[in-house]
Amino acid sequence: MPHRDPVDAAAIEHGDEAPPLRVGVLGAARIVTDALATPAASTPGVTVAAVASRSRERAAEAARRHGIATAHGSYEALLDDPTIDAVYIPLPAALHAGWTVAAARAGKHVLCEKPFTSNSAAAAEVEAATRESGVVVMEAYHSHHHPLVARVRGILASGEIGTVRSAHATFCVPIPPGKDIRWNLALGGGGLLDVGYYPVRMLRELLGEVVEVTDARAWMRDGIDRRVEARLTLPGGVIGTVVSSIWSRRLAGATLTVRGDRGSLEVPFPYHPQMRGVIRVRGTEGRRTERVDRRTSYWYQLGAFERAVRDGAPLGTDAVAAVAQMRALDAIYDAAGVARRP
Repeated sequence: MPHRDPVDAAAIEHGDEAPPLRVGVLGAARIVTDALATPAASTPGVTVAAVASRSRERAAEAARRHGIATAHGSYEALLDDPTIDAVYIPLPAALHAGWTVAAARAGKHVLCEKPFTSNSAAAAEVEAATRESGVVVMEAYHSHHHPLVARVRGILASGEIGTVRSAHATFCVPIPPGKDIRWNLALGGGGLLDVGYYPVRMLRELLGEVVEVTDARAWMRDGIDRRVEARLTLPGGVIGTVVSSIWSRRLAGATLTVRGDRGSLEVPFPYHPQMRGVIRVRGTEGRRTERVDRRTSYWYQLGAFERAVRDGAPLGTDAVAAVAQMRALDAIYDAAGVARRP
């Protein structure tokens, strides 16, 4: 029978006793719909209450589009808004550090899009600056919060595929060169920081911290890494390989494969399980395919953020974890001979 992770909605959704967590958005990026507005609509304890842009007109348009009550003509105005409890930051990576620190200093809880910053030095500075702030600072690595990750971890720990020997993770999407911010070096662009973030983080979370980047290669265009391949040594001598691209012959694909000495585990769409994700296992108990919860990973992420704010629940995607991830990404850039993002 396929495994199904139990979902306790009461653990995520708070009742009417507490007022809703009022979240403001810094910027009008497209990701706001999937990452915040849609999951908030089915999370009674959270309200998206305000949006800010450098243009009042653009803020007003975003407010109309998402049904948000208040539009601010500057990020500073939103941080000064006493009715806002927390902020979501979907700005370009190079702007994350400054606005995360500013929001924390304004007493706002922070949900900052991944990557946390554009390089590991900036991430460490943000972690140090916000450590004693008294607010929650969470990186929006949504995949971590989906039950798929815990289920895969459980299968590996069970020994069903034996001792893990190797793992391979990929994420490739077609983003043609042009005006997209991922092609803007000054804004923290690059394929590894964007889609490459996912396979690196997935292997680290499942198999442990990177011991060494044994080899890495980057294919460049206009100063941007459009494709990256890396070979990693993980704890126990496990060999991990990652492939990411925003523009290459392999236009699209997202996979995770873990091989042990007694079998293997494969997951298509491992970072967005709601997109037809399944777990295929070949091991000591034979072959099977497990279906996974199709609720969006962003919904689970928002629930985790709300619980951290209200109850002090621990986070696996806090600022400390973000620093470790950025160090791994920078180590791959270093091994590939690519300058770290500014």
